[in-house]
Amino acid sequence: TEPQKIKLEAIKKTWLNLKEMHELKEEFRRIYETSKNPTEGMLSISEWLAKSSSVFTKSCQTIRNWFGEIISYFERRTTNGLVEGINNKLKLIKRRGYGFRNFRNFWVRSMLSWHLVC
Repeated sequence: TEPQKIKLEAIKKTWLNLKEMHELKEEFRRIYETSKNPTEGMLSISEWLAKSSSVFTKSCQTIRNWFGEIISYFERRTTNGLVEGINNKLKLIKRRGYGFRNFRNFWVRSMLSWHLVC
């Protein structure tokens, strides 16, 4: 929204390190939106890592550790977001169902969460 944009600009003027971090984050997002093939994506992310290492030390190391998997996005344009969402939902069911006496109860609760007939 417009008020959020105004607030963001004020923050960026006040804290230059946050401005740099925000701009680098947006550049990273643009790489995913605009890279047309794996080679272009790999080169763009490599350049981004070189610029960002001093600002996002741990994040850059994580990206380096998973570089091959990250670059494969540009080949298939798919992510593991769906699987991560399912895993999070299962963890929530487990937390809520602390003390389930058997696996069947956990399974039934899981199926009901996705509105599947048991």
